Amino acid sequence: MKLLITGGCGFLGSNLAKTALDKGYELAVLDNLSRVGSRQNLEWLKTCGSFKFVEGDTRSQSMVEALVSEFRPEAVFHLAGQVAMTTSLADPRSDFDTNVVGGMNILDAVRRKAPNAVVIYSSTNKVYGDLGHIDFYEEDTRYIARGYERGFDESLPLNFQSPYGCSKGAMDQYMLDFHRMFGVNTIVFRHSSIYGGRQFSTFDQGWIGWFVSQALLVAKKNEVPFPISIAGTGKQVRDVLFASDIVNCYFQALKNSTRAVGQAFNIGGGMENSLSILELFKILENALNVQLSVQTSPWRLSDQKVFVADNSKAGRLFGWKPQITAKEGVSKMIEWMRIVDSNAQS
Repeated sequence: MKLLITGGCGFLGSNLAKTALDKGYELAVLDNLSRVGSRQNLEWLKTCGSFKFVEGDTRSQSMVEALVSEFRPEAVFHLAGQVAMTTSLADPRSDFDTNVVGGMNILDAVRRKAPNAVVIYSSTNKVYGDLGHIDFYEEDTRYIARGYERGFDESLPLNFQSPYGCSKGAMDQYMLDFHRMFGVNTIVFRHSSIYGGRQFSTFDQGWIGWFVSQALLVAKKNEVPFPISIAGTGKQVRDVLFASDIVNCYFQALKNSTRAVGQAFNIGGGMENSLSILELFKILENALNVQLSVQTSPWRLSDQKVFVADNSKAGRLFGWKPQITAKEGVSKMIEWMRIVDSNAQS
C-alpha cells in the first residue's frame, strides 16, 4: 500500500504515519511544519521507519501535482489545513486558501494523476453550525440536546458558520461531489474532539490537552489555584475520541473502502465518552489531587452547546467503534503532557 498523508506531522497525521510504518506501507508525508510541535513529530517519525518527506504547502498546485504524479498513492489521508475557528475569524482569506484551495489541489491532483486512490478527508462537526435550532436543556454539569440522546447522526442539516465552518464545509462537499461527478473514491469524516499523544495543544486547538496542561500547572505550583479561563459556562459537551481509536477508524475505513466511498460519517467518542468542560475538570481534580477554579468569559462565536457523534453508520458500514473510555484517555493524556513538560525543561 502506498499512502500519502498531508499534514502528516500534526497530531493525527503523525499517529497515522506511525501506524502505516508499522504496517509496512510505503509512506509519503507532506507538511509545511507550521503547527506547534510538527517539527518534534517529524523527528520522532524518523525514528519509527523510512518514508518520503516533503516540506511543502498544499496551496502550491505545482508541488502537489508533482508529488501525486511521482508517488502515485493508492490512498490519501488529507489532514492538512487551518484547524481553528478563532484563527479563521482573524484571517479568513488565509483560512480559505489553506482549506479550500489547498484541498482542491489535492483532490484534483488525485482525480487526474491517481484516480483509483482512496481519499479520506478530515472534516469537522462545525459543518453543522451552532445547532441553534436544537432544544437544549441544562443540568448541573452539562447541556443536553433533547431528542438526541444517542448523539447526532449524518441526517443533521448542514449549516456552515464562521469562515472555518465554510472552508471545511466547502471541501467536505467537494469531496463528496468528486465521487458523484468523477468517481473519485472519497470518504469524509466529520470529527468531534480528538486527543492523545503527539498532540501539542494550544488555547485555540485541542481543548482536552490544553486543560490538562493548565491543571498540571496548578498541581505543579502547589498553592492557591489560579483561575483557568473558559469560554461560556463550562457546561458545553463534546464526545472525546482518543488517538488510537481515531487511527483504527481511518485504517478500518480504508480496509472496507468499497462500502464507505462517497459518504460522510460523524466520528467521535459517542455519548458514552461525552464530557463537558466542568466534567473534565472533575476528572482532573481527582486524578491530580488538585482544586481547579474557573474564570468564565463570553461564548465563542458559533460555539455548539452540545455535539456528540452518533457513530452508528461507521459501525454499520466498516465495523468501527471506540475502545478507549474518556477516563482512560484523559489519564493517558496526563502522561503525555507530563512528557511534553519534562522535555521542554530539559
